[in-house]
Amino acid sequence: MFRIALLDDYQDVALRLADWSSLKPRAEVTAFSDHIEDFEQLVARLHPFQCVMLMRERTRFPRALIERLPNLRLIVSAAMWNVAIDLEAATDHGIQVCGTGDQSNATPELAIGMMLALARHIHHETVAVRDGKWQTRLGISVRDKTLGILGLGDIGSKVAALGQAFGTRILAWSQNLTPERAAAAGATYVSKDQLFSRSDFLTIHLKLSERTRGLIGRRELALMRPTAYLINTSRGPIVEEAALIAALQERRIAGAGLDVFDREPLPLDHPFRRMDNVLVMPHVGFVTEENFRVFYGDALEDIRAFLDGKVIRAMNEL
Repeated sequence: MFRIALLDDYQDVALRLADWSSLKPRAEVTAFSDHIEDFEQLVARLHPFQCVMLMRERTRFPRALIERLPNLRLIVSAAMWNVAIDLEAATDHGIQVCGTGDQSNATPELAIGMMLALARHIHHETVAVRDGKWQTRLGISVRDKTLGILGLGDIGSKVAALGQAFGTRILAWSQNLTPERAAAAGATYVSKDQLFSRSDFLTIHLKLSERTRGLIGRRELALMRPTAYLINTSRGPIVEEAALIAALQERRIAGAGLDVFDREPLPLDHPFRRMDNVLVMPHVGFVTEENFRVFYGDALEDIRAFLDGKVIRAMNEL
């Protein structure tokens, strides 16, 4: 029996979003809705399984873990890019790694949603109404404001299109961006410093890499206006967390909308949970029913192909 583990199914939806019964009698599928941080507990849980499906980077798969799982033959990752997997270690141990498609509208929609929520204090006013209060803060319109986009790839370009629909001016910068590519997406190319100093809302849409880790630190945050907001639906470590906490606590920027963090799930005692100028979400930029149907449907195809002796959507080569 080929045993399959679906990890970090937080919403408890994995088993109903794909026809896993079609794998019977060759395979058995188990979905886990809890998240395990402890290394030895994770090893004990995964040891019996030949296949593990990872929901993005919720569970890290370093070499040390791979070396402790002698039964593992296949790792399936939601989407085709996952920094949590040590691909070299998987290859060294003869483990095939495959990915899935990705419905890329979800994260741009959340980024724009955060912009609107910050501008109109939606979360704060909702809590205030439930506490018996009425109209406690003065919001702003996003029309004619400047939306700065750090990273104008597929997701960033979709954010630009949505931002234009709301009447914002679009600025953009990244290491490889050109004025021509920016213009094609309806954005004006500016320098990195200009992006931070001129944006009313600055939203991050870069992949996490050694080049982007810590790209936004104390210096960049100091360039932002005291009325400006930072939005991060990309990856937490792109922003130096300590520098952002200090900027928010000292009110050097107006606030932040954060869907990603250095450590996830966010610890219960983390300052972001208590700040009234921070809108926090539990890394749900990609979490929609439409996207999950793609993830789990493609994962099912990957596994069926593997059982048939084929490899599709390979992320490594054996």
